[in-house]
Amino acid sequence: MLNYPVTLTPDSNGTYLVGFPDFPEANSVGENTAEALANAVDALESVLSMYFDERRPVPLPSPSIVGDAVVSLPALGTAKVLLWNEMHTQNMRKADLARRLDVHMPQVDRLFDLTHSSKIEFVEQAAKALGKTLNVSLV
Repeated sequence: MLNYPVTLTPDSNGTYLVGFPDFPEANSVGENTAEALANAVDALESVLSMYFDERRPVPLPSPSIVGDAVVSLPALGTAKVLLWNEMHTQNMRKADLARRLDVHMPQVDRLFDLTHSSKIEFVEQAAKALGKTLNVSLV
């Protein structure tokens, strides 16, 4: 899982502002810390979608200090981000991946849609098409 550190700053109106050191363009707010962190997941997914749309590599989480607040990207989202970054490293476009997988472009578009519940088997197949292996573990 990708665990992104966040800053929680009390605001003058009693709410908490959330910022991401790794994504200055992502911000959120909540009435309390629990709500702020829950809303931060949505902000994180929104900014990641923006990176996908702009065809930019996604920064991996910077190190966090024990006790600092973090927002965890769900497992499927993590797999999609890592797959995206590998495509970027290999200078591959979505159309190239679609050809390697012998699928239509909408299927690859959905693969990089964080709101779409892609099948993990398809993510694994895409990783193999990039010469990589998807590993899942319980810690």
